[in-house]
Amino acid sequence: MQTRCGYIAIIGRPNAGKSTLFNRLVGQKVSSVSYKPQTTRHRILGVRTDQDAQFVYVDTPGIHLGGKKLLNRVLNKNALNALHDVHLIYMLIDRGGWTREEEHILRQLREVECPVILVINKIDKLAKREELFELLTLSSEKYDYAEIVPVSALKRDNIQSLVEVSKQYLPESAFYYSDEYLTDRSSNFICAELIREAAFVYLDKELPYATHVEIEKYDVSTDPINIAAVIWVEKESQKSILIGKQGDMLKKIGTRARKAMQRQLDIKAHLEIWVKLNKDWQDNPQVVGKYEQ
Repeated sequence: MQTRCGYIAIIGRPNAGKSTLFNRLVGQKVSSVSYKPQTTRHRILGVRTDQDAQFVYVDTPGIHLGGKKLLNRVLNKNALNALHDVHLIYMLIDRGGWTREEEHILRQLREVECPVILVINKIDKLAKREELFELLTLSSEKYDYAEIVPVSALKRDNIQSLVEVSKQYLPESAFYYSDEYLTDRSSNFICAELIREAAFVYLDKELPYATHVEIEKYDVSTDPINIAAVIWVEKESQKSILIGKQGDMLKKIGTRARKAMQRQLDIKAHLEIWVKLNKDWQDNPQVVGKYEQ
């Protein structure tokens, strides 16, 4: 049987639903999801293997304008680098339409040679079908897309149609990965992302963006697995908020993260979290460099 296989980059502005779509396509949660924008900081590989095709999806940080810190510049660079050496690109917009970020992404797409599928997400939020028609018309005038596919990643609407229409744009090839392969990211990475995701759930305003999580220990020789993590913040005041009164906030974050680890990684886990100070880590090349890996 002839098979197809290729890399597909998913790109868009923050909070367009890239990571939700990525997880739906892969069939399992790999990338962190939050209702707050710019949750994703790394390029993450996820693999979907069907009988006749293997799709290697690349989730990317949201393209954003105006960020002045080194971290902002690195995240944008990571996302734009993903446009090269892939066979297909999904440009994701949501039902809200076009912003400065989307126009910026379009300018970058004119420099690539591979086909681009425009994915219009969150169609379940549209009040009238006419709104979708207007968005389809406007979008088709902006770029020569290979396809335009409306979806709701949250509701799983039209996801299979997107998978099927994408096959023709992948080269004929043997599969790159085994059938069981899911992601290039380690258990340590997934645990760190789940802790950061829990922080996004419980913390308000800008504080989650000022956090950076590192796993210091992942000891599989114990039962349950012993995991030790550090949440780095930039200010002493942030540290106090993150810990909470008598440690209540940190306990809530830890409990949610531990349950997510056990569910997602199918493990029993004991999780300890410390909060430490690292001033201006978002402009520290040694720390930010870890997001280029």
